Amino acid sequence: MLKSLAALSLALGLVSPTFAVAQAPPAAQKSVAEQAVDALTGVYGAHPGVRVNHAKGVIVEGTFTPSPSAASVSKAAHFQKQKSPIPVTIRFSDGGGVPNVPDTAAMPRGMAVKFALPDGTKTDLVLLSYNGFPAATGEEFRDFLLAISASSPDAPKPTAFEKFLGAHPAAKAFVEAPNPQPESFASQAYFGINAFKFTNAAGATIFGRYQVRPVGGAKVLTKEQLAKMGPDYLVDEIGERVRRGPAKLTLVLQVAEPGDKIDDPSIAWPDTRKTVELGTIAITKATTESHTSDKMLFLPGAVAPGIEAADPMIAVRSAAYPISFARRFKQP
Repeated sequence: MLKSLAALSLALGLVSPTFAVAQAPPAAQKSVAEQAVDALTGVYGAHPGVRVNHAKGVIVEGTFTPSPSAASVSKAAHFQKQKSPIPVTIRFSDGGGVPNVPDTAAMPRGMAVKFALPDGTKTDLVLLSYNGFPAATGEEFRDFLLAISASSPDAPKPTAFEKFLGAHPAAKAFVEAPNPQPESFASQAYFGINAFKFTNAAGATIFGRYQVRPVGGAKVLTKEQLAKMGPDYLVDEIGERVRRGPAKLTLVLQVAEPGDKIDDPSIAWPDTRKTVELGTIAITKATTESHTSDKMLFLPGAVAPGIEAADPMIAVRSAAYPISFARRFKQP
């Protein structure tokens, strides 16, 4: 049995305490990416200067050191043996588009990584603490959001959102999934939403999805511990943690087997799939960037030679992020 829509959505960071007015059908001339950004704004409301999703977060810096096995996966520059570690900029975030959401709320978390490659170019990763996604396509994600907007607490039952969940098992699984509260952004596992094609120097190719695992294992808070935490405990904790020493996470690739869906992010692959260690992320510095209004842009489709998008949704996501970015800093 589903919880009440309002309580459930708030717990997952899907909506603000006041439901937005249902949005009009998307304009035909708009791209799916722009329709999705409009739908996110319809769910969370407009908050000038901040992201439409994962609005609250913290920027940290560190390095990436590739594992010896990384070059067997791809010829990408950051997976080759380096004279010195690759600089990285990372943004950890709370789910949802509400900039003052408390860190104590149960919700998916985000992790985005920008690698500064030796030739001056950049490549990004954008991951989620949930293994999977509520929608298979950009259009389906837009409709998921529109269903939320159309389902105020006093809407006739079943609501549009309840109907959507009834017809979309992956969305229902996402909404009902537990979201244990992490001890730290750095003690949380993260999962790549989309699949990529990897080609090594010998021309051999594989398909896979990224995962990031905390060194030492994931650690969550008990209910008693969580009750003592403040609304910014995750943002504050990561700064305190790196002042004591580097926080380390391992980047791995989960390798697809024949028959695995590489073009549907709503289907998680079995845990039995082979994984290849790609390297270690060491977080060494917390920055003074704002928790909501930093000017970083992380693109899921910003890949290096040797890596290609294998899931069409990557193009939609990579188009949506700059639209959101432009709106954040548009002058009135």
